[in-house]
Amino acid sequence: MTIVSFLLAGSWFSEFWAAFVEQLTQRLFGHKDIGEEISEAIMQVQMSFSAGDHTLIITDSVIVTWIAVAIMLIVVAILLGKPTKDHKLTKGQTILVSLTELVISTAMSFGMNRKQAEEVAPMAMTFGLVLIACNSISYFHLPPPAKNIAFPVGCAIVAIIYVIVMTFKFIGIKGFWISLTQPIIIMLPFRLLDYVIKPLSLALRLFGNVFAAFVFMEFLSVSLPVIVPGIAGLWFDIIDGLIQAVVFAYLTMNYIGENIETYNEYMEHPEEHQKKKKSKKSKSEAVAA
Repeated sequence: MTIVSFLLAGSWFSEFWAAFVEQLTQRLFGHKDIGEEISEAIMQVQMSFSAGDHTLIITDSVIVTWIAVAIMLIVVAILLGKPTKDHKLTKGQTILVSLTELVISTAMSFGMNRKQAEEVAPMAMTFGLVLIACNSISYFHLPPPAKNIAFPVGCAIVAIIYVIVMTFKFIGIKGFWISLTQPIIIMLPFRLLDYVIKPLSLALRLFGNVFAAFVFMEFLSVSLPVIVPGIAGLWFDIIDGLIQAVVFAYLTMNYIGENIETYNEYMEHPEEHQKKKKSKKSKSEAVAA
């Protein structure tokens, strides 16, 4: 019985090895149209579901986002772990606490106070962690959601809406108006235009970097499918994805901080602005006279 099992195992292994060598040879030396394979990789995979008279279309970006977010939540849950009886932090909890303190201190460096920074930190960390998961998942040969322009545009719109909401919450309508009109009222149209340029910049930066890295890694996978893509992917998939996520969260906090800092400067030196108003009024009266 043992001999039969051994022979069957040897037969299975030989068949597996033969198939593996055949696939590897085909991958390395077979005829490949690199442009066609990259084009196929770039194209969105769509699946449709019918619900009565309506058809719901789900792309691969949506599915990969769900997978990435699920993995991220599992990792965070593992790091959190269970509370210990002596209330001491575990290694995972220490990592999360240190990361949170880093985000809070970064937010405070943009002009927020401690309370404001603590309110902004959860959303900033959510942006960062979700984008890290979504960008890095391409290392496992899954298409990163950000290669679909809709994903970074959606993230950027959410981010700029969050910036506006938190600005209103922290400094009110008056403060928001001050942030739009300082140092002079003529800045108003340019500051309003800023709220179009900022999300556009966030979206295009994320899309451009992730899309370029994805295309380059697909090229390496087709032309040099063994070893090289795995090594290069450590940078282009993981490190570059990490950098883009950090930049996105960093700029979101920075935009909020800019508004708060402008308002604080105005409130700290109101006499300067009163002098400017008086000087303008006296000039206008002199001209009228």
